[in-house]
Amino acid sequence: MELVDYTVRPGNTLFGIAQFFRTTVADILKYNNIQNPSEIYVGQTLKIPADSNEPEYYTVRPGDSLWNIAQRYNTTVAQLSRINGIYNPNVLYPGQTLRLK
Repeated sequence: MELVDYTVRPGNTLFGIAQFFRTTVADILKYNNIQNPSEIYVGQTLKIPADSNEPEYYTVRPGDSLWNIAQRYNTTVAQLSRINGIYNPNVLYPGQTLRLK
């Protein structure tokens, strides 16, 4: 199992983060030595035990950029732009679906 760093954003919950990374709240709590699941905060960096089978698609969330998506999925802005037909890499919309591979 791979551990990845994830920075908590406004509106995140441990349940939502666990679903996104295909893991459990219990595992996130364990790997971060968190006693109270209500005590996560925006800007906090969590170690997430991520499923090694990376998803093929990603839904853009508020605050995302191609750069941070590329970093998270070990690819490049140029690659994401090319396979998604993105001409201006600075313009993304929450809810937009991106192909990762």
